[in-house]
Amino acid sequence: MCLPEWDIPQTGRERMIVPAAVGLRGTGVEDPEPAMLARLDARHVMMMGDNPALPRMPAKPTLMDFFRLRFSDIVIRHLLTSAARAMEAGQSETVVLACLLHDISNGCLIRTDHGYWGAQMIAPYVSEEVAWAVQYHQALRYFADEAAGYQYPESYVRFFGADYVPPAYIERDAAYARGHRWYMTSRLVTLYDIYFFQDTPVPDPEIFTDLIGRNFKIPEEGLGFDSSASAHMWRTAIWPNNFL
Repeated sequence: MCLPEWDIPQTGRERMIVPAAVGLRGTGVEDPEPAMLARLDARHVMMMGDNPALPRMPAKPTLMDFFRLRFSDIVIRHLLTSAARAMEAGQSETVVLACLLHDISNGCLIRTDHGYWGAQMIAPYVSEEVAWAVQYHQALRYFADEAAGYQYPESYVRFFGADYVPPAYIERDAAYARGHRWYMTSRLVTLYDIYFFQDTPVPDPEIFTDLIGRNFKIPEEGLGFDSSASAHMWRTAIWPNNFL
């Protein structure tokens, strides 16, 4: 029996992925959306829901589910190593958790202004201090603090050039953070951060299980399915290829 047009099962269709516009601007890559729209027919639809190319998330995702199933390998190594360094140094659970989460936006969402995005993403589930530290580490990492033992990273010279000057809002926020009562919490994130990427052993994420249980409030519905102000950000990471 022939199925009516548009009633062909999803598994029998090619689901096309339109890259996010923010990832294409300035790259010189032609926007593929017009060509994809022209292909729409009974066997060509836009990607919605679970992408079979990605591991399927559990119905009620936890923080570690995102680490395992959505974060890029380099970010997993980066975050686990930073947090393990802070833990081995005897830092507070607040500092260790901030280190574990500081680049979370890079791992599964967006790189631009990652400290600000990451802070908003985790704010409903962690202490105000942890979210604050994640936000302001972005600005503080550009400015040395010899008293705290922090030097401008050599890798930043390679990344951005020796003549790079941070924009005015970064300078403003770094100056504000220097006078804040949680300054050292965020500064310690920059100290235990790693500014190079090499093949070092990846710490076992299980060492953070109890710490996360005490300090990260996983919603009963799972991350992305509660009614928090950032639930949509977690859903975006679950279904990063959705057309709408």
